[in-house]
Formats: sequence, C-alpha cells, structure tokens
Amino acid sequence: MDIYWLEQTESDAPTGNQWLGAKETLCLSSLRFAKRRADWRLGRWTAKQAVAACLNLPTDLHALADIEIHAASSGAPEVFIQNQPANLAISLSHRDGTALCAVAPAGTSVGCDLETIEPRSDAFVADYFTAAEKALIAQTPGEKQPLLVALLWSGKESALKALRVGLRLDTRSICVSPAHTWPQSAAKKWQDLGPTPLVTSPDDWRPLRVRYSGGHAFAGWWRFQDHLVRTYVSDLPLRTP
Repeated sequence: MDIYWLEQTESDAPTGNQWLGAKETLCLSSLRFAKRRADWRLGRWTAKQAVAACLNLPTDLHALADIEIHAASSGAPEVFIQNQPANLAISLSHRDGTALCAVAPAGTSVGCDLETIEPRSDAFVADYFTAAEKALIAQTPGEKQPLLVALLWSGKESALKALRVGLRLDTRSICVSPAHTWPQSAAKKWQDLGPTPLVTSPDDWRPLRVRYSGGHAFAGWWRFQDHLVRTYVSDLPLRTP
C-alpha cells in the first residue's frame, strides 16, 4: 500500500484565513492561545494541500475552503469536501513550526508524528516505555539515546493516532521496534550509525514495527532530518513513503 506525505512550515501558510471553511473558521476563533492557533492553522493548511495534491484538486485559496478537516469524536482528523466525507484517511502532526500530513486510502488505520531530538529524563523513560524499549535504550551509546528515545516516542504517538485514541491509552501498551529487519543486533546497528546519523535522502527511510498489547500490529517507517524524527505506521504493509 502507498502512503503519501507532505510537510509545510509556518512560512508556507498564508496570513489570511479565506482558505478556511465556515466550521474551521469558528474552530479557529475558539482557540485562545497564539501558539495553539498557529499550530492548528499550519496543520489544516498542510492537510488541505496534501488532500488537494492526492485528489488533483485546485489549490487556490477559495477552492481550499471547500476542503475541510474536522475532528471526529475521538479527536482524529477527518476530511470533508463540499461537506461530504472524502474517500481518504489522514493523520496530522506538528512540531517546532513544521506540520506533517500523511494520506492513505479510506478505511486505513494510519498515523504519523514529528518529534524533536532533545534530552529526556530517566523518569520519562521509566514512566512511558516498555521493558523491551528500556533495555534497548540502556544498550545504546549515550550520545545516540536522545535520537532513539525520540524515535520510540514518535512511533508510539503514530500508533496511538492510528488506533484513534491518542494519549488516552497507556503508552506502555505500545512497543516500538526500529530494528525488526536489521541483520545485526539493535544496539550494534545504532553504534554503526555514526556520530551524526542525519538522513538527507528520500531513500533513507528505515523500517520499524509497532505492537499494541490489545492485539494490533503496525508496519511503519522512520526518518531523521533537520532535527526532527518522522514516523508513519499503518495496519497494512507500507511501501516506502
């Protein structure tokens, strides 16, 4: 199965709001804090651009207003075109002025996430990660641990979005493995990544697998570029994004 993705930054989004639909305009007006408003606008802008590209729809500002992204009761985003459900599934994420949208066929469980590479406390790892994930982190050289922790956390977030539950579910019920197709041990592979494992080519997506204790398994991909980890997961096998 193919999954398509688009990233946009704050500089890509227009200053005006004529590209928003009526319900979206009301939703934006209800957001009190400037950062939340900016993140919300960028996520909607990115989603509309991605949907229009996949469906070969016009992208002028007034045409984009016909594409609306509404939140389902679970909080997951859903696409409507001229007030009718679109035959697409999407997932959204935003972090540090960048938004990401993944687009897949309708009925697909899909999730995507962006995370920054930053130090995380031992308490964070102890509280939110499985025993297997904690063991992998402990076996990984210290300078690579922030990248690994960000990757594992991003994989959890993507899976929780694919399950349409978000952080309402215990994150320890989700176990992320970035090494299921690597011939070497996970720790050895991380050592082989070198001191600055920057991914700079679209071909440098790496596979991961996510297991949910409730019985679901997800296939996925991850990539690191420009200080951000990106992850995608789905309940169906995915070709490289």
